[in-house]
Amino acid sequence: MNHKNYIIGLLTISFLASCGSEEKKNLADTGTPIKVETKTVTEGDSRPFLTVSGKVEAAKSTNLSTRMMGYVDKIYVKVGDKVREGQLLISVNNADVSAKLAQVNAGIAEATAAFTNAEKDFNRYTTLFKENSASQKELDDITANYTMAKARLESAKQMKNEVNAQMGYANIRAPFDGVITNKFINAGDMANPGMPLLEVESPGKYQIMAMVPESEIIEIKNGTVVTVQVKSVDKMITGKVTEVSTSSKNTGGQFPVKVILDESDTQIRSGMYATVQFPMAKSTTSSAIMIPVDAIVKNGQLTGIYTVSQSNTALLRWVRLGRTFGDRVEILSGLTADEQFIVSAEGKLYNGAKISK
Repeated sequence: MNHKNYIIGLLTISFLASCGSEEKKNLADTGTPIKVETKTVTEGDSRPFLTVSGKVEAAKSTNLSTRMMGYVDKIYVKVGDKVREGQLLISVNNADVSAKLAQVNAGIAEATAAFTNAEKDFNRYTTLFKENSASQKELDDITANYTMAKARLESAKQMKNEVNAQMGYANIRAPFDGVITNKFINAGDMANPGMPLLEVESPGKYQIMAMVPESEIIEIKNGTVVTVQVKSVDKMITGKVTEVSTSSKNTGGQFPVKVILDESDTQIRSGMYATVQFPMAKSTTSSAIMIPVDAIVKNGQLTGIYTVSQSNTALLRWVRLGRTFGDRVEILSGLTADEQFIVSAEGKLYNGAKISK
């Protein structure tokens, strides 16, 4: 093939390819429109919000400890057990307290005997004094002895109350109905005053402790209704702000905010991570357009969304994404208010495809 024929061949191929492309374009233009569902970016989609992370906690939870030192004799429960209020959970060796209780009981018996005798003498001398058979000094001495005997008996009884309280510290009981969620000690270990032994929480009511930066804390108010995403169970739950800390001294400039979750059948547990979305005032926070995640189109590293052109065709618009919250994602740029975008389609969309609503 000479050079001239080669040029003619290339031109022929190019012409055929152009005709094929034009034919494909015409087929696309004259084909059946793809039925789609669209949505217009509204004021509600651009509502500003603040998203912070937190952790699920039981609204009613406590660590149990003892005020006495001793070896753990027995642990009657294990993690996950349900317990009733007043149920015995742990016994700490109380040999010293038992010995002290025996001494106190002996002291009470002695003080009781002394008081009984002093009371008899006091009653007898009171009668004798009325009959002029005893002097005033004798009655005064007997009265003083009676008063001291009564005081000693009362002191011995108070000491027994103190020892009984110490005995209560040796037998750790459930403060309320709940579930054992943690165990920090084993049988035979030494328990020290104030050392946590067991953790008990009351299930059913949960809260989120979220940390809010100081630049936004002034916008957070008690009673504000918020949306909470529990990531591990992929659920959205509503909640309400119940406490807003006024200090960040011990939290690194972050202000703790407590959110009580509404009752839910979602199987959430303490320790699960969550994301809290606080509604914010528009005057202090830039608006963020939120659209369904399913509407996003991905092409490699690019992300886009199909919008509706003036000629009623699909127009692919590249956008920059921000935070994802549940089934919605934030659009940082590429989409503005009052624009229509395609949420779903009954066929495969492409740039320039005719659509019908």
